[in-house]
Amino acid sequence: MKGGKSKSDTKSSRLAVNKKSSAKAGKKLGKAAKDPNKPKRPASAFFVFMEEFREQYKKEHPKNKSVAAVGKAGGDKWKSLSDAEKAPYIAKAEKRKVEYEKNMKAYTKRQAEAPKEEESESEKSVSEVNDEEDEDDEEGSGEEEDDD
Repeated sequence: MKGGKSKSDTKSSRLAVNKKSSAKAGKKLGKAAKDPNKPKRPASAFFVFMEEFREQYKKEHPKNKSVAAVGKAGGDKWKSLSDAEKAPYIAKAEKRKVEYEKNMKAYTKRQAEAPKEEESESEKSVSEVNDEEDEDDEEGSGEEEDDD
């Protein structure tokens, strides 16, 4: 049995592959759709800093097209800043966070009110659909009798 695999080794490796594929399939099915009306999360202090840093970096290095280079330079610069130099970016981030929380409260309030409106609309649409199906059934049954 030099260099060969036993039957039990091959079966367990096959089972491991099957388990992985079924786990991936479960994740795809469980993913919920995103609501386009939901407010986006606010940028952190670092990303607020990066907004300004990108503009400066592009002016200083107009030929550089690498996103990774800009990100790496921005990260290095952010690490080298003192707390006093970071303070304005932190303040802007906090301001955005407060605005986001206000928008989120309004959004959740709209979401709580929306199902009440949707239920009444859905009842109407269900009855309309049922009425249309009944009419189609009556017409369809008449055509079938003519064909016989």
